[in-house]
Amino acid sequence: MGGLRDMAAPFVALGPSGVAVRGRLKYLTVEDEKVLRLVGDLLGTLASRDLKARCAAGLDHDTGQWAERKRTLTQESSSRWAGSITKATHDQWALARRGQLAHIQSLQAGVRTIAHRLSLPVGEKGGKRAPGGYRSKQEWHAKARRLHVLEDRLQAARADWEAGVVHVVRGGKRLLNTRHHLDAAQLTEERWRARWQAGRRFLEADGESGKRFGNETIRVTCDGEVSLKLPAPLAHLANAPHGRYVLACRVAFAHRGEQWRDRVTANRAVAYRIHEDTTRGRWYLTASWTIPPVTTVPLAAARANGLVGVDTNADHLAAWRLDAHGNPVGEPARFGYDLSGTAAHRDAQIRHALIRLLHWAERHHVAIAIEDLDFAAEKTREKHGRRKKFRNLISGMPVSRLRARLVSMAAELGITIIAVDPAYTSRWGAQHWQKPLTSKNRKITRHDAAAVAIGRRALGHPIRRRTAPPPAHRSDEQGHRTVQARPGTPRCEGPRPRIPGPRTRSVPPDAERKRETRTPKTVRDVRRDQERVQDSLLLTD
Repeated sequence: MGGLRDMAAPFVALGPSGVAVRGRLKYLTVEDEKVLRLVGDLLGTLASRDLKARCAAGLDHDTGQWAERKRTLTQESSSRWAGSITKATHDQWALARRGQLAHIQSLQAGVRTIAHRLSLPVGEKGGKRAPGGYRSKQEWHAKARRLHVLEDRLQAARADWEAGVVHVVRGGKRLLNTRHHLDAAQLTEERWRARWQAGRRFLEADGESGKRFGNETIRVTCDGEVSLKLPAPLAHLANAPHGRYVLACRVAFAHRGEQWRDRVTANRAVAYRIHEDTTRGRWYLTASWTIPPVTTVPLAAARANGLVGVDTNADHLAAWRLDAHGNPVGEPARFGYDLSGTAAHRDAQIRHALIRLLHWAERHHVAIAIEDLDFAAEKTREKHGRRKKFRNLISGMPVSRLRARLVSMAAELGITIIAVDPAYTSRWGAQHWQKPLTSKNRKITRHDAAAVAIGRRALGHPIRRRTAPPPAHRSDEQGHRTVQARPGTPRCEGPRPRIPGPRTRSVPPDAERKRETRTPKTVRDVRRDQERVQDSLLLTD
């Protein structure tokens, strides 16, 4: 066990800090859609210009430049639109910086791996801790060329990081590159252009507590009436007082509608975003607001009634319920999902699997233990080499989205989520639990055994089972020992304490506790019995 890494302690996952709900803007008129596109295109142009100015400032940006940018935008729109644009710009720039740092760390890991493997002789085998040399001279030569490519990319990325240069595309880099592969994306230039323009529009406004209905820029009343403050160049399109445009439709939130209505009635801040789905030809309104952190229960209280250990896999969630002592209870459960198809289909599959898991845990009134997975550094081609199928497998597992959705959905049902270190759970679960739990009528997989291992780690128990000691350790001379018994643990080793009263039908209550109950069959047993008799006679004198 000396080569194992240190494992983090289990912890209770924090609940969500915000809420977002979406409703469809039905029955918009042609004039409504025209106004929304004009406002979105104008504000999108201003947002692009502001993002360019923020990227040009780099690391030298300060509050004075921020105020100057906001004043410039206010002249062409309004103060509230300008505030929303500058805030979105800063969030996008900060996100690009975090992505740039993650890219640098990925390049560094690739360079280290390739340099190590190139330093080894061709064909040398690797171990569990470090990979070996490359298989052939041809592969060695190809990886040597790739090392130079990665070093050049790393040098350029480091230079951009030190200079504060980020590469950002409003609308998304993926959609921009799709323009050059329209046939592969099954898109026409007209459809791509409509999607590109919709992605670059800006129609979002932050809320403000104390203002009417919680937002002065995009206002939604309690009965669902939607209106927005028009920018100064488009004020002539207003159909309501004070330069506002009221849409002809009403919006309703099927999910969390009561919570949203309570907030707007109390004039608490609610942020709104309007966007167009060009594929379906629909418009949507998204409302979001912050909520106080959910009070998490102590870890000891979450473990009191046992829990459900969950192992995350590429196509299903393997779960098993454990009692407070770490023993599997009942039968294992499996909640499958299909991650093929569109993003909306994959998202729906994950939500369906999670809600079934949560309802199962709610019926048994237990918490859920899940691995704190992060495959950011585990899916590189330099680490796994030619194992493309395995790389695609772990790349397709939506661990971050699944964890975020599970925590958010569990908070609504009052279920506690315990995150554990994922180290060695699959290996040790299969080693200690797969064979003992397998029977003629029940076939246990490695994933089911891993769920037991995850649950035991969350409960604070070792993954290893309580097994019988070797035969040499079962004699009275050395004492009965098991794998889990530790020195000093009460009621685990040594003779049992004497309890007054009859315990069996064959031993009277006042009899000696270590009474001989079998007939000696060996010379050693006969001699030991004689010594006991002599000792008792000496004590009675």
